[in-house]
Amino acid sequence: MKYRHAKKFALLAAIILAAVASYFSSAINSYYLQVLIFIGINVILAVSLNLINGYTGQFSLGHAGFMAIGAYVAAWLSTEHGAGLLKAFGGTNPFAIGALFILVLLGGGLAAAVAGLIVGVPSLRLKGDYLAIVTLGFGEIIRVVIQNTDAVGGPRGYSGIAGYTTLFWTWAIAALTIYLVVSLIDSTYGRGFLTVRDDEIAAEACGINTTRYKVIAFVVGAFFAGVAGGLYAHSTTYINPSGFDFQKSIEIVIMVILGGMGSTAGVAAAAVLLTVLLEYLRFVSGYEWLPELVRRIAQNRMIIYSLVLIALMLLRPQGLFGALPRRRSTRISKPAVDPLA
Repeated sequence: MKYRHAKKFALLAAIILAAVASYFSSAINSYYLQVLIFIGINVILAVSLNLINGYTGQFSLGHAGFMAIGAYVAAWLSTEHGAGLLKAFGGTNPFAIGALFILVLLGGGLAAAVAGLIVGVPSLRLKGDYLAIVTLGFGEIIRVVIQNTDAVGGPRGYSGIAGYTTLFWTWAIAALTIYLVVSLIDSTYGRGFLTVRDDEIAAEACGINTTRYKVIAFVVGAFFAGVAGGLYAHSTTYINPSGFDFQKSIEIVIMVILGGMGSTAGVAAAAVLLTVLLEYLRFVSGYEWLPELVRRIAQNRMIIYSLVLIALMLLRPQGLFGALPRRRSTRISKPAVDPLA
């Protein structure tokens, strides 16, 4: 009971802190403010992917595809129907803009969740490398479909998006995402996720529908990725299909591996660390006094990702902030009851 109240207090404190920081955001340099917003968006993406890869034991490489769906659906809703919704809410006052923004973010998240359900039901019966290939193919299909859809700009990108994203919205939603994922893992549903991760064969032998748990984790993770995409679209006010490619998915996976799969706090910390590191490398690539090889490496994120992965696998395979999950015994003592049955 005390732990539950502590989580609620931490969520309330985080939201208040986000509101205070947003109130004074006008005094922050615009570049640093944009970096802070990107940090919050990456925290949402990493924590939501950790629910799939870390807590449920799957391996998805298509998170950027769900982010793209959320970004384009939210941007289309606010651009094409925003004027009518604002009029219905009573004009361009802060309350109306906030209500509109919540609606378009929910629309983007729900669209991504539906896509996650469509992909998850047939593909999550697969395991390991096969699942990774399927999700990777899905992410690329989404990017190509968007690139060939003139209604959302096609290869030119989608511009004219309202800049509704603020520091408050980003960090409040990031805090809410962490709270909901932690609460979900601590619930009966969460025990099902951990059971699937620890030993899927033993879970099925106990009567647990493992496919159902994997689909639920996939849909919830896709929903938050869609919300993060909506925040991203209304922050940059311009989105392009190339911003949701395979490299973006790898970036999110690296955050999860760096923080430690199955550690929400570690993954959130890794998202902050990697976002700041990659932004700092932009300055490193411009230092003329550095060797040409160092500056070229700083310009190429994929080289950095590869070096980080190699170092982690050799030195700390459980991640910087995580611990290797303890594998439970496969001996069955008594039948388990599936709480979702």
